[in-house]
Amino acid sequence: CLARGHLGLGLSALGIEPATFRSQGQFPNLQPILLNCIFDRGLFSRKQKEAQSAPGWKLFGKVPLRESPPKDSKTIQQDSNPGNLTSVSTPNLLSAGEYEAKTSKGGHSPPRPSQGRRKNLEFEPLSTTALILEDRPSNLPAKPEEEAQRHRQEYDEMVAEAKKRELKEAQKKKQQMKERFKQEDNISTTLAPVNAILYRVKDLWWQGLPPNVRGRVWSLAIGNELNITPELYEIFLSRAKERWGTFRDTGCEVETEESGTSVADRESSLDLIKLDISRTFPSLFIFQKGGPYHDLLHSVLGAYTCYRPDVGYVQGMSFIAAVLILNMEEADAFIAFANLLNKPCQMAFFRVDHELMLKYFAAFQVFFEENLPRLFSHFQSSNLTPDLYLIDWIFTLYSKSLPLDVACRVWDVFCRDGEEFLFRTGLGILRLYEEVLLCMDFIHIAQFLTRLPDDVSVDRLFGCISCTQMTSNNRKWTQVFSALMKDKEVDKSSSPSLKSS
Repeated sequence: CLARGHLGLGLSALGIEPATFRSQGQFPNLQPILLNCIFDRGLFSRKQKEAQSAPGWKLFGKVPLRESPPKDSKTIQQDSNPGNLTSVSTPNLLSAGEYEAKTSKGGHSPPRPSQGRRKNLEFEPLSTTALILEDRPSNLPAKPEEEAQRHRQEYDEMVAEAKKRELKEAQKKKQQMKERFKQEDNISTTLAPVNAILYRVKDLWWQGLPPNVRGRVWSLAIGNELNITPELYEIFLSRAKERWGTFRDTGCEVETEESGTSVADRESSLDLIKLDISRTFPSLFIFQKGGPYHDLLHSVLGAYTCYRPDVGYVQGMSFIAAVLILNMEEADAFIAFANLLNKPCQMAFFRVDHELMLKYFAAFQVFFEENLPRLFSHFQSSNLTPDLYLIDWIFTLYSKSLPLDVACRVWDVFCRDGEEFLFRTGLGILRLYEEVLLCMDFIHIAQFLTRLPDDVSVDRLFGCISCTQMTSNNRKWTQVFSALMKDKEVDKSSSPSLKSS
């Protein structure tokens, strides 16, 4: 039981006036009042405060993380770079005299720090090299004058060496840039006449190659990606002659080991070669039986049939081989012939790849409509599709449809520009005879384009070809053809002959 005096002091501490109770002469039940006062005034700490003082929380690692106030960019920069020491940079290095003058700025030296603590410098060293000029900590003996002098001398030497090295590197880099600019000027000066020569050669190539160098230029332009050698040609030629002898002696069907095709199929292909040779450039009378180039043409075509049994002989090859033989030696003609037929466009036509042929016809139609809209509409109204005349032109590379001298001029640029020029030549022919074709019907147009007039003017034809632009909506031939190759659906109605096959 509490004494009344003590109880009065306790009530006064809790903010309760004891006089109110004394007037009544008795103390009421104080338990509810005391409890309310205790918790209202927060005499007992909450859980957070208890956790801070409880040692058991620290033992088990449950001390809550201390919240730190947010830092601005300057505070972060100062924390990450204590002492504001900058990295070594030769432009910022100071000599010993400059360094000491900077340290003594203001006419007084910094106060000595307290024992055990590093002095708070009023200056900021501009490099880590400058640290050798600082005084020792106060807990160590001071530097002797000789040692301080030596440090200043070493610092000056390091600064001088660093600046000398940087100056040397700058001079070296400047010399390298100077030599580079000089080399670029020499290259541009050297290439100027070369570019002029190339432009001149390109112009002369368009005007036609001289006959005495035409075969050599064609051979170099076509290339030899198949790596065929004259010895390989002799091997396939001897194999073809051996089979010809076997066909004449037996005439039976024997399975060949290389291709899996029968001798009868091979024999029919060889008979087709003989038939086509007699119809190759009949006006020249040099490839027919008894002519000077008959056996030569027969050998080249027979060797190619054994070299590519998957392709065999296709009607129209004799014209291509004949043009090559007229301008090259036998082995060179075979090498050029095999590589020329290995080009994507020629291989698609000679292997009768219907889908790929339709892509070429569709690309031709795009540029046909772009360059000759009137004639294109006339052909569309007459249901004249490009396969009716383009197949013969592409199969023989215009050597059958055009006079031989004009065809050779077409070959000149074709060897330079590739398959695009074949279709550009076709558009040039249509442009040359546009007014004539607009007055013809379906039958006469087909007959006219199959056999063009013999009096074709090569200058007029190439003038029409040069006026033909192989761009459609800022897209070139290769871009248009690539877009069509990605398109899976091709309108076969534009080629009834291929649709029926």
